[in-house]
Amino acid sequence: MQNQEQDKKAIVLGVSGASGMIYAVRTLKFLLNNNYNVDLVASKAAMMVWQSENSIAMPSNLRSQEQFWRDQSETSDGKLICHQWGDVGATIASGSFRTLGMLVIPCSMATVAKIAHGLSSDLLERAADVHLKEGRRLVIVPRETPLSLIHLRNLTTLAETGARIVPAIPAWYHNPQTIEDLVDFVIARALDQLDVDADLIQRWQGRMPTNLAAGEL
Repeated sequence: MQNQEQDKKAIVLGVSGASGMIYAVRTLKFLLNNNYNVDLVASKAAMMVWQSENSIAMPSNLRSQEQFWRDQSETSDGKLICHQWGDVGATIASGSFRTLGMLVIPCSMATVAKIAHGLSSDLLERAADVHLKEGRRLVIVPRETPLSLIHLRNLTTLAETGARIVPAIPAWYHNPQTIEDLVDFVIARALDQLDVDADLIQRWQGRMPTNLAAGEL
């Protein structure tokens, strides 16, 4: 029973080398603050993009990397395990390791292409491949524009195999006031695909038609 409860709270978080590392940080912050068990794997390219966007290095040492992510997400809650990008023998590389699902945020087009074609060249791609073959939930948050025909075909392939595609496109109906508000909208919609109800945004409540008097409905 205890293992089943852990399965319901276990999520794999993949961070690839796309621009928009704030998406990964805000996602991790929510999951840990809500006591999810997070297995995080950042690709080699993600480490380079992080330094480019934030002018600091992401540690390669796993113990230091765990503290790094906790510092970035500003939380000591939840359970966080970091994995080396090249460790294809890690727990999350096996289908016997049960999870609620996997979220790749942000997801580069190179990572999309490799997952779509079963090229498990690192742990992130292998973990995503495992979720597809086991019929588990895989959520991809691509961050690229414009999209070429190759990109669209690869995303279609992933959708056809059961992955959920949630582009990093925010909305404005929740009246965002900060960059974090825009980021959190995307995160909330991505987590919806894992049946994780994130209270990060004001959800659409509908509007009463302004040209109808009271009682005309």
